[in-house]
Amino acid sequence: MMGQQAGVQDQLFYSFTLEAHVPLDHLLRGIDRFLDLGELRGHLAPFYSHTGRPSVDPELMIRMLIVGYCFGIRSERRLCEEVQLNLAYRWFCRLGLEQAVPEHSTFSKNRHGRFRDSDAFRQLFETVLQPLHRRRSGRWRGLCD
Repeated sequence: MMGQQAGVQDQLFYSFTLEAHVPLDHLLRGIDRFLDLGELRGHLAPFYSHTGRPSVDPELMIRMLIVGYCFGIRSERRLCEEVQLNLAYRWFCRLGLEQAVPEHSTFSKNRHGRFRDSDAFRQLFETVLQPLHRRRSGRWRGLCD
């Protein structure tokens, strides 16, 4: 006898965490261990207005850029779509399932304006590479040389 799925009714509560659905050996987990964006807000503060609507979190934007660079996603529109769909990307970007991904135009304006003017990419690069440089043995050698 052929089975048939019961009527469509959404669950009221779900027991779901992104943490449990990202493999332990995923590339983004390895990057996340060494990525410290604690000083980023202070560095970018002068480039943000104190009035107006709240902006998109700069840490989210940088994390999305790292996803794009690591996985060869060159289009900002496509990057926003991929972060919307991929659970590992959402986990790395600290986005819950119901949180919105920034619009590609907002993402683009920040990347080509505020971030470029602030020299944030150079500072991030140096901040991330310093701990890796200290661990120049074994498997990290290829990342630092």
